[in-house]
Amino acid sequence: MAYYEKCIETVIEQLDKFNPEKDSPEQFLETVSTSLQTLSAQTQAFVLEVLSGCLQYQRLLTIVVDAFYVRDGRLCLWADYSLFEVICYLATFQLDELGFQLFCNIIKSQPLDKMCKFLRFFFNPLNLCSWIKDEWSLVYEIAYVKENWIDPLMRWQPKVQELISQLERMLANHPSLPKTKAKVTEPKEFNLSAPRPRGIPVPERVPILAKPRPVPRSTYQLPKEQQLLEITKRYNRRKAEELLLRANMEEMRCAVPRSRGEPLVQDSKKQPRLQFGPRILKTPKLTFYKPNDDVPVKLNTAAILREGALYQRQVEKELQRVDQLVDGAGDFSEFLEWQKRMQAKDREEQLAAGECRRLQGKLSHEEAILARQHLMQENKQKANQKKEETAELMQQCAERRLQEERSMKELVEQVLETQKNVKVAQTKLLKVRQQIVQEVIEESRELLQRSTEAAKEEQRQRCELISQLRALEMQPTRKGKLVDLTQIPGYGLEGEMSIMELRERLALLKESQRREEEEKRDQIIQGKRAKSQELQNTVEQISLCRAAMGRSAALRWEEKKALSVGPGAPCQDERVLELQRRIEEKAAERHKQAALLHVSAPRAARPKPRAQLEAQHWLELERSRERRLRALQQEGSACGPARRLEAA
Repeated sequence: MAYYEKCIETVIEQLDKFNPEKDSPEQFLETVSTSLQTLSAQTQAFVLEVLSGCLQYQRLLTIVVDAFYVRDGRLCLWADYSLFEVICYLATFQLDELGFQLFCNIIKSQPLDKMCKFLRFFFNPLNLCSWIKDEWSLVYEIAYVKENWIDPLMRWQPKVQELISQLERMLANHPSLPKTKAKVTEPKEFNLSAPRPRGIPVPERVPILAKPRPVPRSTYQLPKEQQLLEITKRYNRRKAEELLLRANMEEMRCAVPRSRGEPLVQDSKKQPRLQFGPRILKTPKLTFYKPNDDVPVKLNTAAILREGALYQRQVEKELQRVDQLVDGAGDFSEFLEWQKRMQAKDREEQLAAGECRRLQGKLSHEEAILARQHLMQENKQKANQKKEETAELMQQCAERRLQEERSMKELVEQVLETQKNVKVAQTKLLKVRQQIVQEVIEESRELLQRSTEAAKEEQRQRCELISQLRALEMQPTRKGKLVDLTQIPGYGLEGEMSIMELRERLALLKESQRREEEEKRDQIIQGKRAKSQELQNTVEQISLCRAAMGRSAALRWEEKKALSVGPGAPCQDERVLELQRRIEEKAAERHKQAALLHVSAPRAARPKPRAQLEAQHWLELERSRERRLRALQQEGSACGPARRLEAA
């Protein structure tokens, strides 16, 4: 009994030390095995097995022990929690291996009243077959729980019931400890004076109050004005959401941004009026920076020098041009007029090229629609071909399956014939293997004998070598040597010197290097100062050049803005006309193809919304381009007279 009690105490002690949040089970078991080296091998194996099982199935054991403390073990101490876990593990997982007699010895080595309560609770058939089975089935599968744990426990239940009755008899027959009779303290009353009896007060007359008015119902109701405000708020919110949804669905896909100074273009014939509800979109505030805003930009040295060199080259070119004019060179006014004409011509070509690109995009769109229609027809033809091919393949598969069944029947017949001769072949193979085994055994014996002889010879040689090394170590050696640092070695080399002379020369060399470094540092500082002064001068020159360039750029911008006004719509050249003609042809061909598809497939009679959206998209692009061009013409016509007055 004492042996089992000690084993269980060891398991409980180690189980109390385990912390699932900090310790892992594998490392904890390794540390426990090292700490149990003093115990015997049998005790150590039993303790480690029970401890590892309790850690592995801790969820199942916790379910049973927690329920025991809630129901039958309310008066038990929480310090015995690990004891009940160990008993539950032994009864559930180790009862078949330990045997019932060994299990009874372990139970009797523990406190009888606690074991009696726990076993009566755990081996109750009602508990086992109801909630314990259900709770364990949440962790493991139902069939596994019933087959491996519940059924064995129900099989051992009659014997465990006999053990419980035996424990109850032992508790009843156990002699109780003699109680020592202690002297009981007898209380004595205090010798106090008797209080005087209190007089009975005269009852006061209760006044009769008037019946109060009831609380009006309007106190607990909202006022009508607030209810009307809530209804109006909900109605306005629903209306705003509908307007927002409508605005998002019917939003123009090509919107031309208009500045504050740009006038509105009213064209009732070409641009339909769209009346939408108010937009409730919350757009973020954007900050626009004008080109003439003074934004501070921090430049580095390379940027300053690069810009200074650029302005210096421009100044040199301008001086050369002035010198050439002084020497009698011609004026560039004719060239500038020619340049302006060519720039106007280039602008017209750019507008024509933009129109060509737009028409090419439209043409590619028409071609894509035609290609899609051709692809649909080809897909239908391919689908019909695939259906025919699949029918042929199904027929071929059926024929191949019949051939395979015939070949399998023939193969089965051949296998039955070969099985008859298997026994004869097995006996022959067994004899051959026995002979091979005998030969291998003889060869292994010879190899083992040779290896032992070689190991003995190698060991003898090692011993001889060790003895020789020890004899060499025992010989005396000279450990110290006197060195004179002022003496020259005398090897006959050029520039040979003593160590002291070498140290002095190294000190002189370091001093000279230090002086050279100081001189270089002074030169670098002077160079930096000169460079910073040069950079400061360059920055001043750059600021002056920037101001002059800004004024000239403003003048050029005014001139360019005056010349940007065209005579009207971009000139219609041959490329634009050719592209328009091709687009009309493709559109006619597409309509014909759509009519054919409409005849072949009556379900597709309804036009696709995507085609309508694309057509509307192209129409809006054309209108936006016309509006932009008209705005540029009006702006140019407004600025032309003012510029002529300034020139006059």
